[in-house]
Amino acid sequence: MENSDVEKTPEQLGLIVLWLTAILKQAKPPPCDEICIKPNAGQIALLFTSFVLMSIGAGGIRPCSLAFGADQFDNPENPNNERILHSFFSWYYASVGISLMISLTVIVYFQSEYGWVVGFGVPVGLMLVSVIAFFFGTNLYIKMKPNKSMFTGFAQVTAAAWKNRHIDFPLKDSHGCYCHGNDSKLVAPTQRLRFLNKACIIQNPEKDLNPDGSASDPWSLCTIQQVEQLKSLIKVLPMWSTGIVIAITISQHSFPVLQANTMNRQLIGNFSIPSGSFGVFGILTLTIWIAIYDRILVPHITKYTNNPRGIPIKYRMGIGLFLSCLASAVSALVEKKRRARALEEGLAELPKAVVKMSAMWLVPQHCLSGLAEAFNAIGQIEFYYSQFPKNMASIAVALFTFGMAIANLIASLIVTIVNHYSQKGGKESWVSTNFNKGHYDYYWWILTILCVANLFYYIICSYFYGNFEEEKVWNKDEDEDKNGALIEMAKSKESPIIY
Repeated sequence: MENSDVEKTPEQLGLIVLWLTAILKQAKPPPCDEICIKPNAGQIALLFTSFVLMSIGAGGIRPCSLAFGADQFDNPENPNNERILHSFFSWYYASVGISLMISLTVIVYFQSEYGWVVGFGVPVGLMLVSVIAFFFGTNLYIKMKPNKSMFTGFAQVTAAAWKNRHIDFPLKDSHGCYCHGNDSKLVAPTQRLRFLNKACIIQNPEKDLNPDGSASDPWSLCTIQQVEQLKSLIKVLPMWSTGIVIAITISQHSFPVLQANTMNRQLIGNFSIPSGSFGVFGILTLTIWIAIYDRILVPHITKYTNNPRGIPIKYRMGIGLFLSCLASAVSALVEKKRRARALEEGLAELPKAVVKMSAMWLVPQHCLSGLAEAFNAIGQIEFYYSQFPKNMASIAVALFTFGMAIANLIASLIVTIVNHYSQKGGKESWVSTNFNKGHYDYYWWILTILCVANLFYYIICSYFYGNFEEEKVWNKDEDEDKNGALIEMAKSKESPIIY
């Protein structure tokens, strides 16, 4: 959990290096006059160094910060624990949305009005404040004890199961048949993925176990908990894969911006909404819905569902997928109308011309996309967090961000495939740079078909997965760590969280 302490440093360094590319004359090519000079190898290397440092920092902060924050609130002894965690996940995601709104408006304004030196300097200053505040508050935080590498444990289970593949299963599950470990509450392995259970079967207690009960060779004998952790990860993967398609639709940022460029963006008087700012409508919808749902709807829905989270996770994720289908379909219909209007006005060969159609037509698709994200993304995070032990919390949250990364790669692949096949026979590509001659409505219909197929795939996966709300207590230490941390806080008269 304390990875977030370390990973803030490369994030800060990356922002500083990026800032230096704007400050130092030697770090950037001279301004364009009649001819633009390309950056040299050193300048490009410095720029990419900043990107690498920020990527390393983000890779540590994003999965760990959410799990670390949840540890501050997670108290299994509190009867309202599930409700508190739901609120935390919702408002954490809302805070991310608010930060995006600020970056798309305030930071962009500074960059446009005062240049890149000030535009990059503001994030550097904000990140510095964040780092200082985080380290000053270190003693106030609840910190879970770090464990050994999960991936090493997964490899050990796989190796042990393969080595023991020829042995027979015990006729009856008993305490002496399986390696329990010293702190596990699990009595026997589950029957799903049963072949992995051979990794924790004790064949010769005198040879296989140390005096303290631990395995003498962890690559030949694993604990029940190690086996069940790998099973839980494998079991979650089909559910995780259902989030990739909705992430593809959410990641469609560039096409709506290009759409808005060709439409009338005038709002009031001479004020026009920047084409890159229409995404704010989706973020606003997400944030407003989270506030309404968490503060108003959940207390009332809980009375009928007997679920402290209000709508069960399974249904929230499904609703999000359904809304993503609507968002893609609305995007296709709006683009069809925009393109038809452009052709009626004779703008087929004028891709930069403004169509006599209000860009506010784009707002519904952004709002539906934001609402879909509010339902599905937050549901995914809660789901992953509830299905793993506390020492896998950062891996659980990393699954969500990893899915977003995979979605971005697949989205690029889809565009490449559509571009390649749609322009065969000398035809205009559906994703042509000329919006008026292309067929972006067809592209959106392809995404809609994928969303609908994904919704049915989700229904099948959720049916076979079973109970989403079930939470396991894996370790004796999980409750002891939490209670011990709270006791230490009480002794020092420091109360990080009021339950």
